[in-house]
Amino acid sequence: MIKLRYSKRLFRRSSSKGSTDSSSSSSSSSDGDVGGRSGGGGGSGEIEWEVRPGGMLVQKRDGRGGVEVITVRVATGFSWHDVSIGATCTFGELKAVVSMVTGLEPKEQRLLFRGKEREDSDHLHMVGVRDKDKVLLLEDPALKDMKLRAALVARATVQSPYQPFIQV
Repeated sequence: MIKLRYSKRLFRRSSSKGSTDSSSSSSSSSDGDVGGRSGGGGGSGEIEWEVRPGGMLVQKRDGRGGVEVITVRVATGFSWHDVSIGATCTFGELKAVVSMVTGLEPKEQRLLFRGKEREDSDHLHMVGVRDKDKVLLLEDPALKDMKLRAALVARATVQSPYQPFIQV
């Protein structure tokens, strides 16, 4: 176990939040004044830590109730769409959400943020995407070219279902 030195003033718990877990407040009061207060206010308790995806050890967030949701503006060449997604999601998950809005398959999409194409495994918060940021959506040019060629071939091979009655 690692004992960290800290200023009690930094880790004080606000009195507006009540403790819902009575067993943690009673057991932690015998451990000492860890939370910055002593006595029966329900505000004392051990500090919980978490490791972020980047490897940083930080104090665990409480009161969030889940994943932070951000709104990302996805701009195509001629329109834009506001998409709500979790801040810790990946660009691959963003492509899946965008595919529902635009109709483009995720493999046909290229997402650019701050001028660089991002990989599907890159996390939004690690790259720096915040609420109301803009991401540019481009259709993959190789797949676009393949679609056009397939459409031309299909148009050439499809004949009219109507046959002329009189041959001239």
